[in-house]
Amino acid sequence: QVQLVESGGGLVQAGGSLRLSCTGSGRDFSRYALGWFRQGPGKEREFVASITWNGRRIYYEDSVKGRFTISRDNAKNTVYLQMNSAKPEDTAVYYCAARSDGGVGSRSVEYDYWGQGTQVTVSS
Repeated sequence: QVQLVESGGGLVQAGGSLRLSCTGSGRDFSRYALGWFRQGPGKEREFVASITWNGRRIYYEDSVKGRFTISRDNAKNTVYLQMNSAKPEDTAVYYCAARSDGGVGSRSVEYDYWGQGTQVTVSS
């Protein structure tokens, strides 16, 4: 069983930066691929970014490429999402997720464990 806890959400002005963290617990957590998803008001949950257990493969949704950076520190069981040049359309609840099969796809159904989410609001 894996438990995920996100933190770092809040209010940021457009053009600003925010760093989200997600700390996991459970056996062999460092071997899980991790992802960030988000769900904006009235929208479906969508993929943001993902990273393999060793950090060698990283994927981003097109709208965040060049602005967001996913990284992980396995010694701390933590994955990060650095959000730069924030836009109002980035406003959403951000969730981290873990999967045990090593894949880093964008489909939420492929992820086994989810955090409770952290709210990010970008003001214009």
